[in-house]
Amino acid sequence: MEATKELIEVFSASPCICQENYISTLNELHEIFYYLKNETEDKIGDFKLIAIMKHYFDNECAGSLKLLRNKLEEFAENFRIQTMHLEYLKEGDDES
Repeated sequence: MEATKELIEVFSASPCICQENYISTLNELHEIFYYLKNETEDKIGDFKLIAIMKHYFDNECAGSLKLLRNKLEEFAENFRIQTMHLEYLKEGDDES
């Protein structure tokens, strides 16, 4: 519930959201948020994830939800790769 409130609060200030499609955009952002949360295995806090989404949405994606989804899929994949790499390095330290 807190994440939903935060999404509403953060994205209501976006210059890329029109009043006409506000509700549908918010619903889509909600879906994207939970997709990203799942894909990053809940290793990034809600507020940070929302800030990342907002940054991409307002900048690189210029309000395009399709582009946002693509960018965040890339982000999640890179995050998983980095996380696996760090865990691998940590395991190597444990064996020493």
